Amino acid sequence: MKKSYSLNQNLKEKLKPNKKRTLSSQTWLRRQLNDIYVKSAKQEGYASRAAYKLIEINDKYKILKPNSKIVDLGAAPGGWSQVAAKILFKNPKNLETAKLIAVDLLDITHIEGVETIKGDFTDTAIIEEIRNKLSGEKANLVMSDMAPNTTGSKSLDHLRIMNLVELTFNFACEVLADNGVMIAKVFQGGTEAKLLAEIKQKFKEVGHFKPPASRKESSEIYLIARGFKGS
Repeated sequence: MKKSYSLNQNLKEKLKPNKKRTLSSQTWLRRQLNDIYVKSAKQEGYASRAAYKLIEINDKYKILKPNSKIVDLGAAPGGWSQVAAKILFKNPKNLETAKLIAVDLLDITHIEGVETIKGDFTDTAIIEEIRNKLSGEKANLVMSDMAPNTTGSKSLDHLRIMNLVELTFNFACEVLADNGVMIAKVFQGGTEAKLLAEIKQKFKEVGHFKPPASRKESSEIYLIARGFKGS
């Protein structure tokens, strides 16, 4: 992503004193104040800084294509759907043919062209609703920025996010068209070997990528699986 973020990178903002704040909340607020991606998200109207992660993934892999059909899992607050919608519906005519379905247990901000579903994507009724919105067609991209709440235990956190990745993979195998793409967040160390082997059986190209917008101290990386071989 070639954007002029460096223009304001040296402008440090000071946090106003507040004795009621804990040390951890002060650290988080100070980081937010001086995070160039947070500032850019506010300026450009994105729901969160996470939008830039998808922009950078797309810059590298070119997975967002006009007139395609996309399912965004764990979409709230809507940053990834906003990015995808800008590309899908750049031509207003695509509003009639392209599909962007955002699914989450939480409310998702209204985005023009995006169809939202509130519910658990593993629920049979929700899967059926997604299929109905796809009008019997298959998706070209299933993307997920979901992550479980961290516990502080690396082994437990790894197991929990691997469960989400496996659920996303199973869902993708149900709805993806041939040569479709799946994106899912994992933690550093990559995808568990057995699951990774299963994903490689279903996709032609599988790898991991850490976008620049992902904070250096964060252990998150993204699984990029391209070229779905079909079910």
